[in-house]
Amino acid sequence: LSSTSSSSSSSSPSAKSSDSDLSMRTLSTPSPALICPQNSHGFQNGRGSSTSSSSVTGETVAMVHSPPPTRLTHPLIRLASRQQKEQANIDRLPDHSMIQIFSFLPTNQLCRCARVCRHWYNLAWDPRLWRTIRLTGETINVDRALKVLTRRLCQDTPNVCLMLETVIVSGCRRLTDRGLYTIAQCCPELRRLEVSGCYNISNEAVFDVVSLCPNLEHLDVSGCSKVTCISLTREASIKLSPLHGKQISIRYLDMTDCFVLEDEGLHTIAAHCTQLTHLYLRRCVRITDEGLRYLMIYCTSIKELSVSDCRFVSDFGMREIAKLESRLRYLSIAHCGRITDVGIRYIAKYCSKLRYLNARGCEGITDHGVEYLAKNCTKLKSLDIGKCPLVSDTGLEFLALNCFNLKRLSLKSCESITGQGLQIVAANCFDLQMLSVQDCEVSVDALRFVKRHCKRCIIEHTNPAFF
Repeated sequence: LSSTSSSSSSSSPSAKSSDSDLSMRTLSTPSPALICPQNSHGFQNGRGSSTSSSSVTGETVAMVHSPPPTRLTHPLIRLASRQQKEQANIDRLPDHSMIQIFSFLPTNQLCRCARVCRHWYNLAWDPRLWRTIRLTGETINVDRALKVLTRRLCQDTPNVCLMLETVIVSGCRRLTDRGLYTIAQCCPELRRLEVSGCYNISNEAVFDVVSLCPNLEHLDVSGCSKVTCISLTREASIKLSPLHGKQISIRYLDMTDCFVLEDEGLHTIAAHCTQLTHLYLRRCVRITDEGLRYLMIYCTSIKELSVSDCRFVSDFGMREIAKLESRLRYLSIAHCGRITDVGIRYIAKYCSKLRYLNARGCEGITDHGVEYLAKNCTKLKSLDIGKCPLVSDTGLEFLALNCFNLKRLSLKSCESITGQGLQIVAANCFDLQMLSVQDCEVSVDALRFVKRHCKRCIIEHTNPAFF
């Protein structure tokens, strides 16, 4: 890791008169961190190599470089540079357009752009581009990259980075607790953190982030198998005033594939994160109805909830979820084999404003459950009852006569569905946009009938005779 100041020639009167206010402000500052492979070469044909490469191979690190020089001294080089500039159409774009283009780049590519020329350096360091850090790649040394970037962002406000609001390092498997500690200590204004697939982080680092970043609203720790809870550190809990309590401002929490999460951990999450509106617990296989009971005691504002593949969740859990009443809009209970018509009836009776339901693989659901749902949740827009062998054309008829706003319907592998049920749906649900009938015994005529009445509908099927 190296940090180099800009050359003294940049402070000459001619340079001052030609540079903008922004460039004058950044003349004495290093370039944003460059994240690149240490064994990279300047040319693919082997004629040259990067001066910033290291002898260590197979690793990606963060490096800081000085800004490009303001002027080239040799006259032939100046002439060639002027000709190249005239040929580059991208340099004719206004600055605001360039900044808009740069905003779509991940952090490592933005750092590369900062090395092109002085103009691009100034544009790449525009504060509007540094509200988000987005790092990708399994080999990147993300801990070191975060340390270098946050140090640079804290240069104008020592030890505090006030502009950074979003950090996305999903899939960076080399992220450890050290990287999260850096974020927690330097980014008090953080609002969004995504570390999905980073399985080396632990509870302690997550606790530090939520304790030191009071504005954090969006947290994605999906696939982080060591994370078993979301809570404040002991020190943060002691410092909080009695009026503040032990609350965390998180509204969106994704703990998909956090296999070790248990009911006690969910209890702690619910007690601390009472403002939750979106909670995803897919494949948290140790969660039971008791955990959902804790959740409904504290988190009464949940709009979206997923407990897909939580095999211990049953109809009793549905009774607890139904306490959300009209606030619940999205519910996924896919492959929860213990849920039957009884649980669906609880949801249908109390959650009348439900818009999305995924009940795929709940083999205990029959036409009676679909009837309860259709008659009470008339604003339903998306329904997945695939792999429910007890649902037949009778259930589809109830849907067609009550849920006119239905846009997406999945009936994949429903053995009792025929073309007659599909025709009833198509004749009443004109806004249907997606229909999945894969592995269903339906005729070509029925599929053509659907296509005729629902012209915008995309049909997923396995009938080779229908195009």
